[in-house]
Amino acid sequence: MLKNPRTANLAAVAYLRQELDTLADTYDTTPSTSLLPDVGRLHGEVTFLHSYVSTGGVRRALGTVQATSATLMGQLVWDASQRRDRRTAMKYYDQAVTIAKQNGDVLHEAHARLRAGFVALYADGDPKRGLTHAAHAAQLASDVGSYALAGLAMLHVGEANAMMGERSACEHALTQAEDRLERMETADPARELVAAEQFNRMAGSCYLALGEPRMAQVILEATSFALREREKSRAIVLGNLATAHIRQRQIEP
Repeated sequence: MLKNPRTANLAAVAYLRQELDTLADTYDTTPSTSLLPDVGRLHGEVTFLHSYVSTGGVRRALGTVQATSATLMGQLVWDASQRRDRRTAMKYYDQAVTIAKQNGDVLHEAHARLRAGFVALYADGDPKRGLTHAAHAAQLASDVGSYALAGLAMLHVGEANAMMGERSACEHALTQAEDRLERMETADPARELVAAEQFNRMAGSCYLALGEPRMAQVILEATSFALREREKSRAIVLGNLATAHIRQRQIEP
């Protein structure tokens, strides 16, 4: 198929999507540096095929896989660079947004925009821009009925407000996020993006940003135990928990 890309069909696209899903499923248990070569190869193949295929259904299906792989590439590059390579990560997120918009794929556009918001929040230290991205993602996700992605985006709306010291706006966003996550259904196409204890992990981060380390500690301690099998998420929680202890001058192990 790669030798004759115009022969690509829906069965081939389904195979590529399955391969991508298999790689994405190992994200929490595999170092991002180990995943990058395989995801990069797959993303390159999908991008190559998409540039040749003109058939409507096949091209649209390839576009969906390409937007997904571009978003995952941005995530992996950023992780592997220890959140330093914002330029390359944003290149992939922008690519995902462009493809998703061309495809009329609102859900994948929302996910890529939310990921771009993470760069604004954590790499650039720009909560206003992070808030804009997260709020836009939440609206797009709501428009297509994905309570999972809308709820996740609202958690980061709350975090952005917390980083700006806006407690009332933060807690309002957390309430909205909790409402959406409670309404999440099994068939929600973005359900896999919402990890166990996602709400509590983000709530703890919010209270830490609001200057309430004791409250953050209580939430994060319970969350770290629940996430013991999700190494990457748990590492973030433990880092925030350590910060909560330090800010209470509890520096002993």
